[in-house]
Amino acid sequence: MLPQHTAFDTAHPVVPAVFLVLTLGMTMASTQPVLIGISFVGAFAYSACVRGFWASMASLRWQIPLVAVIAVLNPLFSASGSTEVARMGFRVIYLESLCYGFAMGGLFVSSALWFQAAATMLPAEKILALLGNVLPVVSLMISQCMRLIPRFVRQGRLIAAVQGVAEPRGTGATEAVRSRLRMTSVLMGWTMEDSLEIADAMRARGWGAALRRSTYQRYRFTSADAAALVVIVLGAALCIAISVTATAQYSFFPTMSRLVPWWGYVPYAAWMLVPALLHVREAVRFR
Repeated sequence: MLPQHTAFDTAHPVVPAVFLVLTLGMTMASTQPVLIGISFVGAFAYSACVRGFWASMASLRWQIPLVAVIAVLNPLFSASGSTEVARMGFRVIYLESLCYGFAMGGLFVSSALWFQAAATMLPAEKILALLGNVLPVVSLMISQCMRLIPRFVRQGRLIAAVQGVAEPRGTGATEAVRSRLRMTSVLMGWTMEDSLEIADAMRARGWGAALRRSTYQRYRFTSADAAALVVIVLGAALCIAISVTATAQYSFFPTMSRLVPWWGYVPYAAWMLVPALLHVREAVRFR
């Protein structure tokens, strides 16, 4: 199977790291609906390029209900606004609170998609090459967590499949809860045992014996990487100014501000689509 090339694949690890930190910061700090939508589209476009369109759509099965849950729960905890939609006892549900909940749910999903993008643009070897000698423990923790999460999910599916075969379907709700608790207990036990095995293996291979670590691949910071960082910093400065301006001019309470067309959305969208465009370029280049 040929290796999959991703965005910033030929660049020094510091280039995608700086881009991702800035992108995640802008995504989590921008509470304006259009900017949230643009960030979501950019993150989803890159996910579709890397994982495939239908696999990315399948991941929305838990993301979209999560947005709905956040939107419904927000008016129950924050009764703010001026447009009354419904009443639940003494609690008034306002349209502005619902819209704010939808926006925060979209912001959460966008951030999760960008973290998924970070896992592909910055695999474990790049994180170790970037931080291995500066923050060895932190870089190890990050790389191990990024590796453990997909293994955790796969092992959970395997345990659920085995229990589904061993235990007949059609049992009651109490037995279903017990089955889920049993699966969680087995999964947690496997996780702790796997962590101990990894620690023993690392100790046997001399982890921490040397002050300076070697890396799987030697990355050299070139003039092209320096130019890319300059472009990223300049583009980020423009997008941050756009984000600050748009977020400051928009408010949900007491009434929602009116959204109008604005030129600032164009460079912001270009920034968010950079990973998807670079992925397409790398895929065509190494085809």
